[in-house]
Amino acid sequence: MAKKLKIGIIGMSDGNGHPYSWSAIFNGYDKSKMKDCPFPGIPEYLSKQSFPEDGLGELGCVTHIWTQDKTISNHIAAAAKIEFVVSEKEEMIGQVDVILLARDDAENHYDVALPFIRAGIPIFIDKPLALSVKVAKQILTEQKYDNQVFSCSSLRYAKEFDLTENDKATLGDIIHVEASIPKSWEKYSVHIIEPVLARIPMRGELKSVCPISKKEIISCLVEWENVSAYFKVTGNISVPVKIRFYGEKGVITKEFKNSYDCFKNSLNKFIDVALNQEDNISRKETLEIIEIIEKGNR
Repeated sequence: MAKKLKIGIIGMSDGNGHPYSWSAIFNGYDKSKMKDCPFPGIPEYLSKQSFPEDGLGELGCVTHIWTQDKTISNHIAAAAKIEFVVSEKEEMIGQVDVILLARDDAENHYDVALPFIRAGIPIFIDKPLALSVKVAKQILTEQKYDNQVFSCSSLRYAKEFDLTENDKATLGDIIHVEASIPKSWEKYSVHIIEPVLARIPMRGELKSVCPISKKEIISCLVEWENVSAYFKVTGNISVPVKIRFYGEKGVITKEFKNSYDCFKNSLNKFIDVALNQEDNISRKETLEIIEIIEKGNR
């Protein structure tokens, strides 16, 4: 078996608890410390897992952490059993094998990721990679080798959204998809756009993105050669995260339920890509997702 990777993690951004959860998926966690995590859903779903059996500890260990606040770094380190808290993120260079950039403030991704990309370290950049195609291409252009940068919405790997053979028979050819999610377009639309694109590879070339905004609800109608989709982000209005597939023969609705498994699946995919054991997500598809995010918010 290959050696366990040393992993560095970078956080935090407002409303994003990934440094806690992603680290725990590799390291396990201290229950007494994790109960004070400011994101109560995280200790709740971690408590339903058995460690180390349900984690990824056989692949690697999060050994180093940096956030912009040393107090936060220390708490995450205590909760998720991280040995080293660094004062400057660049201190991780030469000490870790891969980096998890566990922040979803995409406007800062280029600057935060750049030292590690230039150092040749494989890096998982949290969703979305960027808020414009131009900046996404700038990030990818900095790579020292193909597939150094990995980025996705973890909901891409949510098994709840997968279409079974029976589902496909019920649907026939897919002609339209609708999906909804709460919170902000910039940070959360990717969570419905990406899993949809991953499940409609027959869509053809992107033709148009038509934004429709009403107060805090941002929606857009997207058309490809063979399929259309309607994406809706509802701000502070709470809605279930659902994808509805419309086929020529029927309709199937899928609802997101399991945060832990999709995070684990996406982290596992990143490690496999970093070790050249699996192909990365298509760059064309990643840029198409960002194009929809960018045009959908105009």
